[in-house]
Amino acid sequence: MSDTYDSTADTIAHIKRVSDLLGEVESELEFRASVHDASKLQSPEKEVFDRVTPRLKELTYGSDEYKAQLSEMKVALDHHYAANSHHPEHYDNGIRGMSLLDVVEMLCDWKAATERHENGDIAKSIEINQDRFGYSDDLKPIFHNTIKEMGWG
Repeated sequence: MSDTYDSTADTIAHIKRVSDLLGEVESELEFRASVHDASKLQSPEKEVFDRVTPRLKELTYGSDEYKAQLSEMKVALDHHYAANSHHPEHYDNGIRGMSLLDVVEMLCDWKAATERHENGDIAKSIEINQDRFGYSDDLKPIFHNTIKEMGWG
């Protein structure tokens, strides 16, 4: 009788468990995708987004003109941030209050937002948003690595 350990069964069980856990994450991300920004379709957000979104498309993200438009949207944005946890403004401590799933949804949101602007650039948005949201020099390259891996920039 051999006392030699064969790790095959333990490794297969581990692979299955990780697969199950990734499936739970996938399900949560699918749910988030189905309800993403739904609050924009209701008052008080819809009226403001109807009025301001066409103007925002013409502006450079992060510019003074862009920021001025955001201030005009305060009522809608306050409501939007309160209703949507993928925005750092949702949390008292900003991005540090977010979960990894919030962060993934946020990065996807940023990418989609850049596609609404002629000069949109997700890599540039990551740089601008570090100043805006105060995330670490450790998180920033993770964002850049992710957009590269996804073929987004």
